Amino acid sequence: MPPSPLPDVPPVQLVLASASPARRSTLRAAGIEPAVVVSGVDEDLAVAEATERYGPLGPADIALLLARAKAEDVAVRLDDRAVVLGCDSVLEFDGEVHGKPGNAKEAISRWRRMRGRSGVLHTGHWLIDERATGGATLGATASTTVHFATLSDEEIEAYVATGEPLTVAGAFTIDGLGGAFVTAVEGDHHNVVGLSLPLLRDLLADAGIEWFDVVGSVRRLPDPG
Repeated sequence: MPPSPLPDVPPVQLVLASASPARRSTLRAAGIEPAVVVSGVDEDLAVAEATERYGPLGPADIALLLARAKAEDVAVRLDDRAVVLGCDSVLEFDGEVHGKPGNAKEAISRWRRMRGRSGVLHTGHWLIDERATGGATLGATASTTVHFATLSDEEIEAYVATGEPLTVAGAFTIDGLGGAFVTAVEGDHHNVVGLSLPLLRDLLADAGIEWFDVVGSVRRLPDPG
């Protein structure tokens, strides 16, 4: 008997609190069509306030802090049926935290340090489910080690000139022009794109949501039997 088709509209609508096209593409490739509501969080202010209150934060803590702030910012603007996912990524390199470079000069300088070396990409995930009384709010951070190729100065300058490194945490992508400059990863490669699907599945399960509750209609392969 062929498997029952999935509904065109999933039982649970996932709201992505991020403008990242890479995160949306990752979800869509997995069969999830998220609603996108971009947060208005001032990231520098959020980190500064948390540091003043709690003291110095580690890279993974910063990623989780910002993911939570984004999810909460969007959740308060939606109705009580929302399931909201906030994400934020930072690169840990030489004990420092790097988000998006401020300008081309900074991106070039950063790449000259990173070439031929490795860093850790941390992505915080925060899930808020307000569909039931009490709801659920929980999160975790996924971390992936990224090994960078040895680029020449000319390659670095040409890459930065494309503008791509200026728009992403760590000044690189793995699913775009920067993919040629990542020689290996240790951990979930989706996390380097900005959203770990296995971690999202775990968070959904902890909130009592099955994976296929958020997956809409997808093409199924023929039954081999």
